[in-house]
Amino acid sequence: MKTDLADGQTLKEMFASGTAWLEKSAPDINAINVFPVPDGDTGTNMLLTMQFALGEAKPNSDNQASSVAKSLARGALMGARGNSGVILSQFWRGLAKGLGGKTHFSGGDFARALAEASRAAYKGIANPVEGTILTVLKDASKAANEAAENDDALVSVLEAAVQSAEDSVARTPRLLPALRDAGVVDAGGQGLYVLLEGALQFLKGESQKIQYRRPHLVVAEAELIPRVSQMPTHLETPYGYCANFVLEGQNLNLSKIEKSLKKKGHSLIITGDDTLVRVHIHSFEPGEILKYAAKLGKLHDITINNMDDQYAEFIKMQKERMPQVDIAMVTVATGDGFFKLFNSLGNIIIVPGGQTMNPSVHELWHAVESAPSNNIILLPNNKNIVSAASQVQSLTSKKVKVIPTRNIPQGIAAFLAFNYDMDLEQNAQAMEKAISKVKAIEFTRAVRRTRLNGLPIRRGQFIAILNDEDLTARADKIGDVILEALSKAGAEKVGIITVYYGAEITDIEAQETAREIRGRYHAEVEVVYGGQPHYDYIISLE
Repeated sequence: MKTDLADGQTLKEMFASGTAWLEKSAPDINAINVFPVPDGDTGTNMLLTMQFALGEAKPNSDNQASSVAKSLARGALMGARGNSGVILSQFWRGLAKGLGGKTHFSGGDFARALAEASRAAYKGIANPVEGTILTVLKDASKAANEAAENDDALVSVLEAAVQSAEDSVARTPRLLPALRDAGVVDAGGQGLYVLLEGALQFLKGESQKIQYRRPHLVVAEAELIPRVSQMPTHLETPYGYCANFVLEGQNLNLSKIEKSLKKKGHSLIITGDDTLVRVHIHSFEPGEILKYAAKLGKLHDITINNMDDQYAEFIKMQKERMPQVDIAMVTVATGDGFFKLFNSLGNIIIVPGGQTMNPSVHELWHAVESAPSNNIILLPNNKNIVSAASQVQSLTSKKVKVIPTRNIPQGIAAFLAFNYDMDLEQNAQAMEKAISKVKAIEFTRAVRRTRLNGLPIRRGQFIAILNDEDLTARADKIGDVILEALSKAGAEKVGIITVYYGAEITDIEAQETAREIRGRYHAEVEVVYGGQPHYDYIISLE
């Protein structure tokens, strides 16, 4: 339906089309949600929020744009799920304000309403972060208003907004390190882009595309895609429950409520008006928050999810196996082989994680708190996790020593240096001395074409990374890159070479690799199944 002036029913149909388009991409948007806590799925949350909004607006047959926008805003507020859903409800609140009093709206009217939506979304977040859906909405509204200065047609304005949203999504990793590290764009921004694109398709009379096509997913700008090495991990404040509820009352003071709730939890998002307020917050004490809110009015749609249940159960299982000890160890590992290896070495709590799966500070803290001792040695085993592990020391009353192990071989060397006859400080010194003697080389395939250390690399080539820092070799055959990397690492001077092979390598292949190494060097060569993902081999030299 091509139009330059729209009414309330057109607005409803625009975003019904956008929601149908969003539904097709929800699973893909869920997959790019990089944050480590199980706090719902961005695509699903946005979809369910929009479906609830449309359900609220469906019986509204009023042609006035302001009336339908108000229904959509109320529905979005009541149906909001998760961070992305609450921000989307704030988007609708601002859009409804921008369309207030209007029977029909032009491209210029819609552009100004988008600007209002952007302001409302930023205002509704306690600590706005750039590189998220907020940035995408801000950029889209700016482009829409610039376009409206030259052409007031609704289609032209929305085209500008959609194009700008797409470009903004691609730039989100530039603004948010967590996205850049993972090589993905912001999931919420992606969802907003898809929603607006679906609305545009309706206006252009292209709704039939929704039946036969899938939305285009934006990828990060080429120069923003991470190289082989990653940046330090994004740190999180620990929290245990995700609480969502709607507060209904009279003369509610949004600013006062926000100020009070900021002291009671984290990741606060609050939106609404003086009669209806929706709250999303993470806290250790959700009961205290509900008790406070209940004094202000009636509570509706209360949901409280324990984001740590699955992880806590895993830690509990390990704790139950361990006796009370003077010094307990917590380590990070991935791969069933490494799990078995660490368990065989002694009493230890294992936190699942590693490359591309960096555990949060909260997960590390929880493992430390669960360990059967007040003296803890923490082995991060990944350079991207060392700084997160260091944060745990200030969050617990236990005495924690973080040994800065940057890879699994260093973690194993540190563990083997542990002595039950020494105290915490002595063990920490012995472990740090032990890891200084270990070199580790990790072997994987390049996921994109690039240039590192002056070496041109093709996608799919095998590459070798020494001590998590230096790319030392690349070749088309895994055997060639292993021998070259060992030579550059000084393998002829070491006494022990241990080959840890990954999930995609067979024992026969690993033994053949060891045979080739023995034929080249005089060191003792051992073969151990690690089962690690992403890396075919991790080889340590001692």
